[in-house]
Amino acid sequence: MSVSVVSHSPSWRVFSFSTVALAVGVGLAPLELQAQAVPAEIAMSAWVEDHRDEALELLEELTNLNSYTLNVQGVREVADVLTPRFKALGFDVRWIDGSGFGRAGHLFAERRGSGTKMLLIGHLDTVFRPEDPFQTYERIDEATVKGPGVSDMKGGLVAMLQALEALESEGLLGGMNLTVAMIGDEERIGSPRDLARGDLVTAAEWADVALGFEGLEIAETAAVARRGGTGWTLTTTGTRGHSSRIFTEELGYGAIFEAARILDGFREELAGEEFLTFNPGIILGGSEVERDATGNAGQASGVTNVVAETATVTGDLRTISAEQGERVIARMREIASRNLLGTSATLEVRGVPSGMPPRESNYRLHAIYDQASRDMGIGPIEVIDPMRLGGADITSAAPYVDAALAAIGGMGAAAHSFDETLDLRAMEIRTKLAAVFLLRLSQGAYTPG
Repeated sequence: MSVSVVSHSPSWRVFSFSTVALAVGVGLAPLELQAQAVPAEIAMSAWVEDHRDEALELLEELTNLNSYTLNVQGVREVADVLTPRFKALGFDVRWIDGSGFGRAGHLFAERRGSGTKMLLIGHLDTVFRPEDPFQTYERIDEATVKGPGVSDMKGGLVAMLQALEALESEGLLGGMNLTVAMIGDEERIGSPRDLARGDLVTAAEWADVALGFEGLEIAETAAVARRGGTGWTLTTTGTRGHSSRIFTEELGYGAIFEAARILDGFREELAGEEFLTFNPGIILGGSEVERDATGNAGQASGVTNVVAETATVTGDLRTISAEQGERVIARMREIASRNLLGTSATLEVRGVPSGMPPRESNYRLHAIYDQASRDMGIGPIEVIDPMRLGGADITSAAPYVDAALAAIGGMGAAAHSFDETLDLRAMEIRTKLAAVFLLRLSQGAYTPG
């Protein structure tokens, strides 16, 4: 099978949906638009169109289940809805208890056959807490729904499942080599991190390719590169005393000046490096500082004429690879060690971020996906700049597989906000495309190595 030539330009080109793509997505275009697709692929696309209502019913059911990462029962309820559906497709399904890393757990489904070993990755959890006002699925119009997690990523779970069901409808699923990993703590990874991601890494070590079904806000794109992330906490200390003696040998500079020096050092020495971002999200400083167990809230007290005794800063770090992560963390620690007079600092990092660098093998996998889209009449699938993306579990798997492709699920807008929406046309397009892509991979379109 021929594949399209994909530009590796650092400009990371992106385009919007074409009229043809939108027509295919709502089932208005005749199937002859898919002139280069084989009959089985055309039949799977028709099956997806015929089962549109079932997809929406499942999406609504999943969306109305609150599955905030720390809502253990809610995450498990989403898994319970999906479990019988995967079993009906002949998958061996298992729940992996997450109590050892402080989370609900993960849902894994496996089918063993021959050919390319594929790892499909999604997640069960969302960022919306049970007490948030945003809790229910809402149909906005024929093309749009709104609700907590519809885009990130319950729409992607529905697309993944329906793609597999479409394959089964044509008798094509039976011989495929698949592991589906549905992670329960993508939004807030449990601790220890190695345990929280251990089963995913094991699955990746088995697989040839990893496919991430999280979606995007930009149509007709996919990701050959995606950054991994981690969190960090900076704690500084100073000598408490009357502010009239700050900067002296007796008191030095205080904890807040030391925290400011370090943060500005991060900015001055590291900002601008390719694929790297780091963000101090919360800072507290004064005579006394208290943080809650999550690290996302706290309080500080002090007075203006007393040198600050302590300060804490929490933030995130995103890198394209573990190698970049290790190097940057070492540099951050070195910057934190250059203490001002009368101060000290410690930098705690919650593990080295992994990442999915833009390898040549990822571009080859993308070329197959792009060609399938062209053959179906959808149009080209462009490569998206990884700086436009957040984190995803595929970054934990990517180092262990021959090739990875991310962001192939549904598309929406305003993820993680109370305005989160999903484009139903895009979800249907991506469902059809996923089914064809998986079929072609199972038939040897991609050769590892």
